[in-house]
Amino acid sequence: MLERRVNLEGRAATAEVPRITVGGLRMAALDLEATADFMIEATDPSHRIGRPLYLTSANGEVLARCSTEPQTERLFRAADLINADGQPLVAASKLQSWFPLPERVATTDLFHVVARRAEAVGRSFYMFGASEAENEAAVRRVQNLYPKLRIVGHSHGYLRGEALRAKVEEINALAPDFLWVALGVPNEQAFVEEYTPLLSNVGVIKTSGGLFNFLSGSRARAPEWMQKVGLEWAWRTWLEPRRLFWRYLTTNPRAIYLLFSRNRALNR
Repeated sequence: MLERRVNLEGRAATAEVPRITVGGLRMAALDLEATADFMIEATDPSHRIGRPLYLTSANGEVLARCSTEPQTERLFRAADLINADGQPLVAASKLQSWFPLPERVATTDLFHVVARRAEAVGRSFYMFGASEAENEAAVRRVQNLYPKLRIVGHSHGYLRGEALRAKVEEINALAPDFLWVALGVPNEQAFVEEYTPLLSNVGVIKTSGGLFNFLSGSRARAPEWMQKVGLEWAWRTWLEPRRLFWRYLTTNPRAIYLLFSRNRALNR
């Protein structure tokens, strides 16, 4: 069994996190609860390292894109921690490794676990990304769900140039413990790379994909049985065929190939 708490010591903050390579990317072999514990502990003032820790997530689409897009692969490999946000990744690791991923860590689920813990210990959030309407709706719902949670600020993600730089400086001045960035792959990863030097007062940056759409209620999660058997992509395609059909048609076969050709256990 994995330890529920992950010890953090200065710049070795992620050194004790067990990892396994799945489909070519090194994933954190932590379950949902342990990941949330890690994030809360990482924002303890005694564990800050002078820059935000960068956490991101990967699914089959990400594996496929990393294998064909060198820039995207570089952005993901720069992460301090990568979570497996895809049930097929978990299943493949269990078939091929003595040390598999314990479970899927979906950002949509992780957000709520971290929010409950943050509410209890006084950690703060900043929510950046999505459209203005989606962002505001997501923040309202989070405030209703977690009335004691400190949300120090929020903003839509359609900022560019000097407006974006000014917003980043504003975020740093607010010094949130957690900055949730929902700009989509690979824009959110590129945001982290470019602006981390200006966010020294932030504890953890977590890239979040379509999280705010789920929080706002504009997009529904797949039925639980589809999530468990790795068919959430099919549910999403059914809801948004024009946007997602071609994406999954081109990335799913490559992801399957990568899952069964590039897995090897790594544990440090």
